[in-house]
Amino acid sequence: MGELDRAIPTNVPGIQIGSLFPKLAMQADKYSLIRSMTHGNNGHETAAYLMQTGHLPGGRLAYPSAGAIFTFFKKARYQGLLPPYIVMLQAAGRFSEEGFLGPAYKPFATGGDPNAPRFEVQGIVNRGIDDGRQKARRELADEIDRLGYGFAGLPEMDSAAKAKQKAYGLILGSGKEVFNLDNEPSELRDRYGRNTFGQECLAARRMVEAGVPYITISFPGGWDTHSNHFATMRRQCPMLDQGLAALIADLSDRKLLDTTLVWCTGEFGRTPKISWEPPWNGGRHHYGNVFTVLVAGGGFKGGRIVGSSDEKGAEVKERPVYPVDLLGSIYLLAGIDATAKLPHPWGLDAYVLDAENEGMKSAGMLGEIM
Repeated sequence: MGELDRAIPTNVPGIQIGSLFPKLAMQADKYSLIRSMTHGNNGHETAAYLMQTGHLPGGRLAYPSAGAIFTFFKKARYQGLLPPYIVMLQAAGRFSEEGFLGPAYKPFATGGDPNAPRFEVQGIVNRGIDDGRQKARRELADEIDRLGYGFAGLPEMDSAAKAKQKAYGLILGSGKEVFNLDNEPSELRDRYGRNTFGQECLAARRMVEAGVPYITISFPGGWDTHSNHFATMRRQCPMLDQGLAALIADLSDRKLLDTTLVWCTGEFGRTPKISWEPPWNGGRHHYGNVFTVLVAGGGFKGGRIVGSSDEKGAEVKERPVYPVDLLGSIYLLAGIDATAKLPHPWGLDAYVLDAENEGMKSAGMLGEIM
């Protein structure tokens, strides 16, 4: 385990976590840890695809991610001002999140930095473009848009006009207030952490209140610690600890956790063996054999542990959990039929999850924490 081998007790007897997570330790009754997550894939793109879709990479079809699936099944009931699938701050870019469902289900990436003096969608204010300037630019663009006049009435032009108005409504309308963290008490912002990740978590809570079906919070810089692993952990883990613990506690305090499912994961874990030789200098590499996932709320029980690894953290010891098991459990709790057929543009047979036909491993859904 290297330099970070000390565990600390949590507020649930018998459960311990790493010493860099003291705030999460005090919220352990609200989440469960899956300590036997596995898929055996060590490639960024392919492992991310597995974790986000539940389908094996390299097949004939490019399946949509969990966020696109939520958007597809929840769109009819969602009438909010914001896009139904939002990513902070940039989409991962590891694969096409919308898959064959098409661009209507592509995530909206906010850009910007919520820890900046004022965070607005796409960083408009931070680039010095206020509402007045934006309005003047829009009017100028409309005045010189001669193409639009010549093709007015065509379905394609009408769709483009509607999309433009929706975008302006997000940037300039009341929807943008969701991103105005100045409306939050300073003490609460401090509790989340005055850093990019902490303020992303706070913005996510505001989006939950606005009814957005699916939100992805990305950690700036990621966790690809091939070198200098321990220094990176000492810098980044406290930010993750503070932001995630505050989000879970805040959702709970506002009676939103029961209806909001939170899952925290990477596409894989890191090797149990540390690479001290140059150029790694204490690095840990990609490792999909066994890793941990945190789940909270939305019907998942708290204060539980699922599975275990061996004493070296090299292999699953008990209760393997595969991506199809995790996503199947999430969909079940969200009221999404995991066996439902999806619309493919070529009419091909495609399903939300299709473990039997694809020969995917499955040890069964997470009934012990549902």
